[in-house]
Amino acid sequence: MKHDPDAPAELKARALRLLAQREHSRGELARKLATHAQSRDALDAVLDALIEKKQLSDERYAEQRVHQLARKYGAGRIARELRAKGVDDETVAAATAAAGASDLERAAEMLRRKFREPAKSREERARRARFLQGRGFSYEIIRSALALSSAGTE
Repeated sequence: MKHDPDAPAELKARALRLLAQREHSRGELARKLATHAQSRDALDAVLDALIEKKQLSDERYAEQRVHQLARKYGAGRIARELRAKGVDDETVAAATAAAGASDLERAAEMLRRKFREPAKSREERARRARFLQGRGFSYEIIRSALALSSAGTE
């Protein structure tokens, strides 16, 4: 059974229900609502109205998402995730600037929590570097965090 497209008021109500659950980026909300919209123009009009009333904000979404992801990931991984959700590069750069500043402390803390003892061999250091690399930390941060973890235990 094929459903009829939502009228603009119904589309807006659907958007507000989604926004009430959590913040969304414009691109993410557009993808979720696209199947329910009568046309792309109707969808854009609803999204523009939500932005105008400050009910939808990519900046607010990015800030909230960075805060959520910063516990587990580095600035590189956070930036990739935000771009995947349709956030523009300028907003991503502004949102991840604060996360990038504390990358070294977070990487060193992750190493202390995951690996209780210092690396004793080159293979162990490589394993830890791959762990941090998978979390989105840059090479410089990984190198510094590994140096801190081995220096702090001697």
